Amino acid sequence: MNSVLYDVPGPKAKARNWIYTAVFLVLFALAAWWILSVMADKHQLDADKWSPFVTDGRVWTTYLLPGLGETLKAGAIAMAIALPLGALLGIGRLSDHAWVRGPVGTVVEFFRAIPVLMLMIFGSAFFVKFVPAVSSEFRPLYAVITGLVLYNAAVIAEVVRAGVLSLPRGQTDAAKAIGMRKGQTMIHVLIPQAVAVMLPALVSQLVVILKDTALGGSLLGLTELLAANRQISANYSNTIPTLVVIALIYIAVNFALTSFASWTEGRLRKSKKSTGAVVTVAEVDDLATGANSAGVA
Repeated sequence: MNSVLYDVPGPKAKARNWIYTAVFLVLFALAAWWILSVMADKHQLDADKWSPFVTDGRVWTTYLLPGLGETLKAGAIAMAIALPLGALLGIGRLSDHAWVRGPVGTVVEFFRAIPVLMLMIFGSAFFVKFVPAVSSEFRPLYAVITGLVLYNAAVIAEVVRAGVLSLPRGQTDAAKAIGMRKGQTMIHVLIPQAVAVMLPALVSQLVVILKDTALGGSLLGLTELLAANRQISANYSNTIPTLVVIALIYIAVNFALTSFASWTEGRLRKSKKSTGAVVTVAEVDDLATGANSAGVA
């Protein structure tokens, strides 16, 4: 029995797949055993390295939870600004007017091409030079948010553009047939349907925003979650366990974000406002590359 997307494996292929799976599991177990052995030799599995996370509440109340709060605050503010700004830029790139489409396209491609860390550093220098009213206490947070907003708004603009262009052409034609203007078509017809299409790529970008806050902690002094590693390691001499715990916290937070997004996507699809298409991050990049090669601003 064959599927449209692939050939159902036969008995020999199934046997090979089982063998490949068994070999992978064995190799994975050996790798895990080797890593744990090395950690044990380096005394990284000793109880005193891990017990502070269970017995000493100050590890959480003084370092981890405040750091997580700072991470969530920077990420939430950046998301709240980057999402609507990116939507506006994406709509601007779809404009029929070259005097709108050109400058917006230039802005989007400019900020997509610059590493987010460089934007954070520029933001910090900008606040030092031109906004002295921002105190040194809040400057790292402002700089991190600035860099995240500028970069991710440009990426989200491409997600929005790809989502709208992925819809069937008949949607726009039908709206024109009943006399709707371009703005009305975009707001009332295309954007509502494109939301579910764009959601997977948007969620991926929101996860990136949350993780990129760690860059501000590493170089700009933002007291976010990863930066708590320095204080905990200095006080308890347990760098590896601390990094493991911080990684698990990141995994839990991002899993909660993606789970909520999956639930929201399911609700949107059940409301029958979606075409069933899905835009991935790779497709967004391909669209942008194709547009540039074709000379579309």
